[in-house]
Amino acid sequence: MTTPGMEDHLEQIYLLSLDKGYTRVSDVAEALSVHPSSASKMAQKLGESGYIEYEKYGRISLTRKGARVGQQLLDRHRLLERFLRQIGVPEQRIEREVEQLEHHFSWSTLELLRDLVHFMEADQGTATGYDRKKRLSTSDRHKDLLEQRFF
Repeated sequence: MTTPGMEDHLEQIYLLSLDKGYTRVSDVAEALSVHPSSASKMAQKLGESGYIEYEKYGRISLTRKGARVGQQLLDRHRLLERFLRQIGVPEQRIEREVEQLEHHFSWSTLELLRDLVHFMEADQGTATGYDRKKRLSTSDRHKDLLEQRFF
């Protein structure tokens, strides 16, 4: 069982390992904006869970299990980015919102969302048939009020 923190680290390790097949704790820490000691502790946990092979102060390499799960986590992240773009979320907010959402969906719900995104991308006329600009401008007018009430 993974925690959201473990998932974030594993996804980042997967992403950083795509080019060279490995990464280092310092690279993970920098990419996630965490202290190297935090990234090192998480690497130890991921190693104990069988997701990575990790030598203290050395390379981090994904196991077969880690690569499979890392790919799934990255796919989930990219799916949510695509979905938020499709529904008109401004680009500058997408990354922050994906980070808030990605750990709260079940894998079965994500499959349903994947089907919806494929449908929306395949049928752009239907998916964007409403006046998105009008909807967004209405949303922007109420943005300040909503932020004051809920945030």
